[in-house]
Amino acid sequence: MHRKATDLNKFSISLKRQKLIVYLTLIVLTFFVYWQVNQHDFINFDDNRYVFDNINVQSGISPEGMKWAFTTKDIGLWNPLIWVSLMMDYQIFGLQAGGYHLTNLMLHILSTLLLFWVFNRMTGALWKSAFVAAFFALHPLHVESVAWIAERKDILSAFFWMLTLCCYVYYTEKISATRYLLTIFSFVLALMSKPMVVTLPLVLILLDYWPLGRFRIKEKMNFKGFFQEKDHLWLFYEKIPFFILSAALAIMTLFYSPEKQNMMQDAPDIKYFPLLARVANAPVAFVDYLKKTFWPYDLAFLYPFVENIPIWQIATSSLIIITITVFVVILFKKRPYLFFGWFWFAIVIAPVIGIIQISVSTPYAMADRYHYLPSIGLSVMLAWGVPFFFKSEILRRNILFPMGIIFIALIALMSWKQCSYWMNTETLFKHALRITQDNSLAHSNLGPYLVEAGKIKEAIYHYDEALRIKPYFPAAYNNRGAAYAKLGQYQMAIEDFSKAISIVPIFAKAYLNRANAYDQLGQHEQAIEDFTKLISLQPDYANFYNKRGISYAKLERYPQAIIDFNKVISLKPGDPVAYKNRGMAYFRQKNNTSGCHDAQKACDLGSCKLLDDAKAQGYCR
Repeated sequence: MHRKATDLNKFSISLKRQKLIVYLTLIVLTFFVYWQVNQHDFINFDDNRYVFDNINVQSGISPEGMKWAFTTKDIGLWNPLIWVSLMMDYQIFGLQAGGYHLTNLMLHILSTLLLFWVFNRMTGALWKSAFVAAFFALHPLHVESVAWIAERKDILSAFFWMLTLCCYVYYTEKISATRYLLTIFSFVLALMSKPMVVTLPLVLILLDYWPLGRFRIKEKMNFKGFFQEKDHLWLFYEKIPFFILSAALAIMTLFYSPEKQNMMQDAPDIKYFPLLARVANAPVAFVDYLKKTFWPYDLAFLYPFVENIPIWQIATSSLIIITITVFVVILFKKRPYLFFGWFWFAIVIAPVIGIIQISVSTPYAMADRYHYLPSIGLSVMLAWGVPFFFKSEILRRNILFPMGIIFIALIALMSWKQCSYWMNTETLFKHALRITQDNSLAHSNLGPYLVEAGKIKEAIYHYDEALRIKPYFPAAYNNRGAAYAKLGQYQMAIEDFSKAISIVPIFAKAYLNRANAYDQLGQHEQAIEDFTKLISLQPDYANFYNKRGISYAKLERYPQAIIDFNKVISLKPGDPVAYKNRGMAYFRQKNNTSGCHDAQKACDLGSCKLLDDAKAQGYCR
């Protein structure tokens, strides 16, 4: 493995200083593009489930929190390190969104520096490696991964992906059990961050071919006698633990379905698309990623899935993919970097190209964040392939090098602009609506932000648009109903909640909203029916018992109310509200002794109003 920089290395500056310049430039440019995220807010799409509505994350680092992080598959994935990292952020920043954004940025910068190190270490091509790292750091398609707090999955898994590559290169330089185990450990950390990294073992085999050139070695170096193969099979044998780990996580991800929980809580646009439609979308999305790599225009947060793609578009996209694949295979000996780069891209993006529909809660044709790791392959093809057309060292220095700088500067400016759209929910989804058509999810998710901002009529307009596009969209009905309730139009709200429930009969939020609307209209019997349904869906959720108890109390059915408040206390013994509510029920029954006991207990837990009122009226001493 050579150690000298072989391209554009005629400068008078020493190689060590050139590397330092590259590291510093990557840090400064990435900070320049992304520093604005420090002022950005949470968005109401997944950030709520990952942070600001997640009581487990907000418990901070604790034994119970760590147990939850390593056992939960909340949001359908087993990624315990994501939860741990978010808990650490909450411990430091609370609910200040800027701190979470800065953590994403720091991890992105570290991944960029590791990427530069590993390619420079493998190839000795300093400036080509710098281009690959800059492309990764600054491409507009990567803004989504960095600027979206909920995509900590991308950022953290990429960091451990790069760390695994570094450890692997370190291992190949001097094979030893320690270095091998260190590589496996790094890979395990990557798997614990995001399932998409299951393709990494195949990428390691690509590295063996180029640039490491390990396929040229016929006999494996001594690994304490573990392998003594005379052919190339040992390169695959040493990857067996990696493949086993990948297979285990893939099986866990595919066979775990969180959709019932999703429907009970948020009920988004739940839909399984036909396999034929997903297969048809795959080549079109693949080529769209290629187009947006070289011309990153109209980048959106959500690209709606189109079920009826024209056959000519599918055929053209398939032909493009086949043509490029045949081309790089033919040249795999003369131009191994083209083979390496193309198959890196194809392999890494394969799990998220949409043929296997892991998530049914967000119907998308493609997503910018899925370009994050796969794009490295394309940047390698550019960095090593384009110089082939510039044979002269003078042309490379005077034309190619400035062109590369201009290209990086342009994508940096585009990323800076793209980053600004992530300021908050309103700017993000309004941008998506400007550049996409019939985007029901964007309309529906913009609505709650507008309601919170007091723009209720504007929110209802967007819910109407979402339902025009998708008439059977339960979340849009539920959200529109909540907007009507804000306006005091409870009957219209109930109609929308009922429609949402008719579409998704286990939609907990719709039942809760409808029950609250019934209570506002004084229809407490109907409210009790909905609270009872909620309890059947989530029997360990104390709030539903509390609300049903309040409704019973309003109907003066105090014994049933007390039974519900007893259940709340058994589930949340430290909740002063439950003691206060039960105490009030006891007072209404003229049971002052029990009422005073509960009023005192509520006061001991921090809520003394009931006790003060009871003393003022002479019920308690």
